[in-house]
Amino acid sequence: MRLSTALNGIAAAGIATLVAGSALAQQALEIIGQPVDGAMGFQPAVTEVAQDISWLDGMVLYIITAIVIFVTALLIYVMVRFNAKSNPTPARFTHNSPLEVAWTLIPIVILVFIGAFSLPILFKQQEIPVGEVTIKATGNQWYWSYEYVDEGIAFESYMIGSPATGGSNMMTPEVEAQLKAAGYGKEQFLLATDTAVVVPVGKVVVVQVTATDVIHSWKVPAFGVMQDAVPGRTAALWFKAEQEGIYFGQCSEICGQMHAYMPITVKVVSEAAYAEWLTKAKAGDVQLSSVAAPAAVQVASND
Repeated sequence: MRLSTALNGIAAAGIATLVAGSALAQQALEIIGQPVDGAMGFQPAVTEVAQDISWLDGMVLYIITAIVIFVTALLIYVMVRFNAKSNPTPARFTHNSPLEVAWTLIPIVILVFIGAFSLPILFKQQEIPVGEVTIKATGNQWYWSYEYVDEGIAFESYMIGSPATGGSNMMTPEVEAQLKAAGYGKEQFLLATDTAVVVPVGKVVVVQVTATDVIHSWKVPAFGVMQDAVPGRTAALWFKAEQEGIYFGQCSEICGQMHAYMPITVKVVSEAAYAEWLTKAKAGDVQLSSVAAPAAVQVASND
């Protein structure tokens, strides 16, 4: 009887551990948006705006490549066909009206074609929808302050390894230990922060951006967003992340001596994990480490 009870207890404990481990595995987040040394191209686009920007960049690249090839071929042809040896008697005409009309109209057509695709993307960026989550991001020298406007949650976000976290903006064994404790590796030094912006996947997030001292800029490449933070003014950006994961950004406006040590960390989680985090954050615990932790790194590019 006692043996049966003990075995049942062990089995129950094993099942509970398995379920807990499974839940933790499901909550683990992949690092998706981060720069990689030597890489080319954009970071993975996880919002509609970022996808549109990547597509537009590719289209314009084809147009630019065609123009470069055409102009280069034209220059080579002119150098060969009209050099002094091949053409000892130079032409003396003053103009060519059809040619001048062509080289005026063709660039106009190309610019109108590009504008027809780029302006809608610009309008999509600048027309701020009604947010399902509203966050106020305030730039300071040299950290970010965040406030969840509708939830009564506010906290500061410092780079792991900065003086505010006990470091000196340099990689040390202590900083490496801090990164490991937060679920990061050495590769995330200068990118990871002690606290992160947490948002639910598939929801419209509006970020109100301002600053307290000098001009900063809130930028997350994988979302296709960047907005200057100007003291005394509030601007806005929006995004709707379509994939759970960890995304890094950076202050993109030179703002003083430690401008390079002002990163941004955004964690996109499931609605259930976000609701759980909100409950914890309202109680004063804004860390997401017990809800989600980085699992793997997806190679992304510099931006």
